[in-house]
Amino acid sequence: MPNNTEEAVNASPTDVPCLEKLDSPTGSPPQTASLSNLMDLENCVANLSLAHEIVVNDDFCFKPRSPPKDSLEGRVTEVVHRAFWDTLQEQLSSTPPNYSHALTLLQEVKTMLQSLLLPSHVRLRSQLDEVLDPALIQQEADHGALDLHRLAGYLVSTMASLCAPVRDPEIAALRGLGDPVQLLREIFRILGLMKSDMVNFTVHSLRPHLLQQAVQYERAKFQQILDKQPASLDNTVAWLQAVAQKEASDAETPSTQSRGPLSPATVLNRAYMSLLHWDAQDQNYPETVLMDRARLDALGQRQGALVLEAAVLLLASASCGGAVLALPGLVGKLKQTVAALLEGSHTSESDLRRALLGIGDQVLVQVNEALGARGGRPLPQRSGDVLRRQISELWRHNNPIRTIAGERVQAYLQATLEGGPAKSALEPPATLGPLRAELLQLGTSLGRLVHFNRSVYGPFYAPVLRSLLLPPGEAEAEAEAEAVAGDDSR
Repeated sequence: MPNNTEEAVNASPTDVPCLEKLDSPTGSPPQTASLSNLMDLENCVANLSLAHEIVVNDDFCFKPRSPPKDSLEGRVTEVVHRAFWDTLQEQLSSTPPNYSHALTLLQEVKTMLQSLLLPSHVRLRSQLDEVLDPALIQQEADHGALDLHRLAGYLVSTMASLCAPVRDPEIAALRGLGDPVQLLREIFRILGLMKSDMVNFTVHSLRPHLLQQAVQYERAKFQQILDKQPASLDNTVAWLQAVAQKEASDAETPSTQSRGPLSPATVLNRAYMSLLHWDAQDQNYPETVLMDRARLDALGQRQGALVLEAAVLLLASASCGGAVLALPGLVGKLKQTVAALLEGSHTSESDLRRALLGIGDQVLVQVNEALGARGGRPLPQRSGDVLRRQISELWRHNNPIRTIAGERVQAYLQATLEGGPAKSALEPPATLGPLRAELLQLGTSLGRLVHFNRSVYGPFYAPVLRSLLLPPGEAEAEAEAEAVAGDDSR
């Protein structure tokens, strides 16, 4: 992350990145990277990841670092901290009291409080310098006149005036502590939380400005990575190449020959869609979307769950009739039940089969309850058994009902990407009406990620797509490929 906004602007490259290294011979011997180059590369990746997370994650926040207690670092940290506070307790309990550790701690607390002050806090800064003056405190300690409770009370009052409202209960609890060691320990802990609050407030305040510079900054940082590590685009090239080859092969079938020539925009959209079903064991994930892999995996899991929900509702409608599903509140209850039982079932086939068995039972129970509440008769035993069996068979990827539901959801998401960010949210088809809100949310989340990724990495995609799809000399087609770079004209 840049130290300031000006650095982010100055680091911006031209709109067309330097990609000459992509054409270097694959058989060239690897270059030995120096330690400084490796450290620079690591810093570039760290800054890029942090800036990207701040921009795309609305819930981003810094949290105080706390190593796991069962780790070596956690145990060592606990031992060191306990030793420090035990020593402070011994020093203050001795006769006469030894304030050496306490004086060091008070100056550390003063430094932390000063870091929380704004430029407008001139008077408060002056008071801190006066009350926590090292020479004055040392003099009081030498003459046995140091009053730790008075100083702690001033610190608590100052913290109360600076802290966020969420810290008010913890600040109030400080006033009830009588042991000076425990009081100082809690002051130190809460000050650490207040520093995190201040950082997060600053990030939240700067986020609109970061959004304006994010595309240029991320593109510049990735270009720096590419300059230091020319192979940093290999997986991306292979990703686009595989999708282009598949689309070209599909276009040769009789049913799709009327579509016309394959466009770069189509290939890129299909490439983004392929990320929703990426094999978890495949480590060759495209570099340009690597920072969003966890988000895309989550969206893929959400898509899979919605496909199963749609399939269950289709089966229930076919078995019970549309009039049954039109009963007030029934569809909502079925959706909640299916979503709850499917949670976590994507990890293994056995978990999914077990979840579907439970879903079949619950669907029958809720349908019969809804019918009974309206004075109707429950489903016949045979119809119920058939519905339960059909739902249990949805674990198969080639299940026809699951395939139909999957194609409809896939087509909706594809149409959402093709519509672009400038257009209003695309309405799901009527057959997916019961899942309208969920599909709109999924399409919006996917569209935001794709649009931002296109804006940042479009200039890196354009020459790759040109080389894969476009015959040399076709100016119009080349212009279309370049248009994929920004995606802003949509």
